[in-house]
Amino acid sequence: MSRLDFQSSNAYLDTQMIRTSTLKKLRDIVGGEHYFDSPEQKLVYSYDATPLYEQLPEAIVSPQSVEQISKILQLANSEAFAVVPRGSGSGLSGGSIPVEDCIVLLTNHWDRILEIDERNLTVTVEPGIITGQLQTEMEKIGYLYPPDPGSSSICTIGGNVAENAGGIRGLKYGVTKDYVMGFEFVLPSGEVMMIGGKNVKDVSGYNLKDLLIGSEGTLGVFTKIVLRLIPKPEHSSTLLAYFDRASDSAEAVSAITASKITAAALEFLDNTTIRCVEDYARIGLPTTIEALLLIELDGRRGEVEQDLVQVSEICRRHRASQLRIAKSAAEATQLRTARKAAFAALARVKPTTILEDATVPRSEVAPMLEQINAIASKHDLMFGNFGHAGDGNLHPTCLTNEHDKDEIHRTELAFHEIYSAALRLGGTITGEHGIGLSKRKFLEHAASRTHLELMRSVKAIFDPNMVLNPGKIFTTRPRCEGPLPISKEKLNKYLELGAYC
Repeated sequence: MSRLDFQSSNAYLDTQMIRTSTLKKLRDIVGGEHYFDSPEQKLVYSYDATPLYEQLPEAIVSPQSVEQISKILQLANSEAFAVVPRGSGSGLSGGSIPVEDCIVLLTNHWDRILEIDERNLTVTVEPGIITGQLQTEMEKIGYLYPPDPGSSSICTIGGNVAENAGGIRGLKYGVTKDYVMGFEFVLPSGEVMMIGGKNVKDVSGYNLKDLLIGSEGTLGVFTKIVLRLIPKPEHSSTLLAYFDRASDSAEAVSAITASKITAAALEFLDNTTIRCVEDYARIGLPTTIEALLLIELDGRRGEVEQDLVQVSEICRRHRASQLRIAKSAAEATQLRTARKAAFAALARVKPTTILEDATVPRSEVAPMLEQINAIASKHDLMFGNFGHAGDGNLHPTCLTNEHDKDEIHRTELAFHEIYSAALRLGGTITGEHGIGLSKRKFLEHAASRTHLELMRSVKAIFDPNMVLNPGKIFTTRPRCEGPLPISKEKLNKYLELGAYC
């Protein structure tokens, strides 16, 4: 539910929909000190990092064991309420936004490293560990956990697995699913199950592991995750390449790719983003250029030095006005700030920042950027563009004001046109943020009816009573028969609000 609709529905939202007796049973399961339902606590967990969406839950629980999670889900099935899992709430598609008749189930306190197995190059963790913390701990002992989302300093591994998070190093190293070897999870029914493990190869039946990865908390609650590690690269180099024309930077990206050099990161920032980053971070970026590329190379020292020379030549050949190469680890961190600070810098400009992701084939990055700029101009909107130019995953970011209904309407139209443009160019509507709540209506344009029905069927098999994070990815139909007792009055209210229609 968007904030624009939220206030008009407060009378309904303030009406308790989960029975008092049921809430008491929840409190008994987790203990009074791990159960929260004050108005202030409900408000804190009514939203995540996705703008324009919020919804009050009826309670928040912080289970202390797998058994408690299992009991909570069993209770949800028997007493007809929804459970929304939540880590840090850093998602950008509304995946952890509460729904009607729901409780929020927290896992961010499950934050331990359970085992480091150097013989098998694995680390086993709880879902609440912060991604950046895990990376730091692994690098201390000479290993790399490569997935590096922009929110790595606050997002959790469990959330990364639920969304199949990508990040800056995706071009060379892949995304979260490429490093998940197995996990323990609780099914919507309350059953506890382990999939995968430390085996490098395993083709025993359907690949349910990869089905759960990226399922956005709709098919299970992760409780323990086995991750693959790789040796930390011997050497790395970081450089910024400045371009007076954005089209030249796009050509440079294509040329680097064609040269058979696989950069660890190949990131793009447009002029709007550059100006905002410089105003925010003061790292000496020229604010008159149209674009910059952040390029990171890693591997054996000799290979990195050779690749750096070749990449520098390619950038100069495509009219880079200046190259800025880091001379130390501290300077590399500073240059990396140009990309890492993009979202925070843009968010300072206007009251509401809507950061989305649209992915196109790498060859279509330049046409996609042209389309985004034309659409922004058409609707008289301010956009900043940045993203993973090396793998075609762009982040068009609209700087707007949620209190201006006309501007928000134009923003919705603009994003609809941006996703349509991505699809026309052979792309997709999301590369790493997921569908959640915010892109459900766009998924119907990106996927065929058969595709959608097949996904709904998978959801129904895992979660026949629709208790686990319902209404995310696609709308789920209310069940009027079977074990879930939904009254006609409640059904009509669901349909009216559009949460389960």
